[in-house]
Amino acid sequence: MASRVHATYYLDTAVAPERAADIIAGEQSSGTFVPIPGEDEALKARAAASWEITPLDEPSAGPNKRYQLKLSWPLENFGASLPNLMATVAGNLYELKPVAGLRLMDIELPDEFAAAYPGPAFGISGTRQLAGVSAGPMVGTIIKPSVGLSAQSTAELVDQLCAAGIDFIKDDELQADGPACPFDERARKVMEVINHHADRTGKKVMYAFNLTGELDDMKRRHDLVLSLGGTLTMLSLNSVGMTGFNAFRKHAQLPIHAHRNGWGYLQGGWSYIAWQKLWRLAGADQMHVNGLANKFHESDESVIASARACLTPMFAHKPCTVMPVFSSGQTIRQAPGTWTALQSTDLIFLAGGGLFAHPGGIAAGVAALRQSWEAAMQGVPLETAAKTHRELREALEKFSG
Repeated sequence: MASRVHATYYLDTAVAPERAADIIAGEQSSGTFVPIPGEDEALKARAAASWEITPLDEPSAGPNKRYQLKLSWPLENFGASLPNLMATVAGNLYELKPVAGLRLMDIELPDEFAAAYPGPAFGISGTRQLAGVSAGPMVGTIIKPSVGLSAQSTAELVDQLCAAGIDFIKDDELQADGPACPFDERARKVMEVINHHADRTGKKVMYAFNLTGELDDMKRRHDLVLSLGGTLTMLSLNSVGMTGFNAFRKHAQLPIHAHRNGWGYLQGGWSYIAWQKLWRLAGADQMHVNGLANKFHESDESVIASARACLTPMFAHKPCTVMPVFSSGQTIRQAPGTWTALQSTDLIFLAGGGLFAHPGGIAAGVAALRQSWEAAMQGVPLETAAKTHRELREALEKFSG
């Protein structure tokens, strides 16, 4: 049987569901709004998208009704190409007149995609090996303030974090190569500090340098980080795009921390379950999934489903599993819920203000985060653990909301 791509959507429409499905399938394959020469039955049988549509017992706006729509395309239409796949499964169908609302919920790819794309070069095991964290969650932070610090000030913060025993640090996605904190200077000063602590402790803190920019610049920055002994790069996926990411992945010798900033403007048309599959296959090693009780409007259930998806193999012979990254308003208080819901420590737990704002300072903030996760994994309430851990007790008082 010829290989096919399958996609599942939620569709809101006021027109007859079969009519809506026909229009969508035609627009995204061989259909035209009027018959034309060459559009014969043989061509339709070979290239047309097929569909199934099922009513859903869910509320929708006004006269619209909600359906589950499943579309399927022959791989021959576009080949094993992620950019062209995106044009097919998430192209012109959203703005068709019969479509009052549409969201891509999941996607199933044939093995040809696994053969065409590299997947993660490091993934979970490679991340752990480079960070020197063989078990448990990786505890980390984001440099704060997001922007405004000089390269020297950034390195001084990194020095304190390394001394406190943190596992992971990353640039904020807003910090790339601005005049106030040039990338090259920041990379050199930060890696000087990290290498110094690695020589002292035998463990090298993983730092996600934000390389985002033009392709040639990203490659050059990668090579600088590699030459300095760095162990991680970071890209903003929606800024560099799929083709830019693919070109960088072919060049990269370091893991790629994939930041999803801008996800909000895609969220109405994509579920993260579908979206993250494409970037994992392209070669991301770590992917942001938001966090519980976050500062955005995403539900906890959605966050956990996203993290589980990152840990779920895509192909039998090519798992493409990646390390989910929890961030966004995280403090010691989210550790128990995250552990209880996910039941996995294959994750990176990032607290920005939730670390730096600890009343005891940076070292106390790192210690409190570790204590919260140790308590969570042992099934001990944070309030109980806090009786014998001062840093955790102070954090509970600080982050009481």
